[in-house]
Amino acid sequence: MKKGDKIRIIRMDDSNGKDHQARMMAGRVVTVKFTDDLGQIHLEESGLALIPGVDDYVLLDG
Repeated sequence: MKKGDKIRIIRMDDSNGKDHQARMMAGRVVTVKFTDDLGQIHLEESGLALIPGVDDYVLLDG
């Protein structure tokens, strides 16, 4: 995963309904800002990070 890649978010963990912002991301196409040392994928549009193995998403072709 690299900066500028496009991802479609299927579902982000919303802490059992406590994280409204994560719940609202389902279905959105977002841009990778960077991947940190823990492997979390930070997003340009929201300030959120996807967590591989926890959140569901697909990498879109260029």
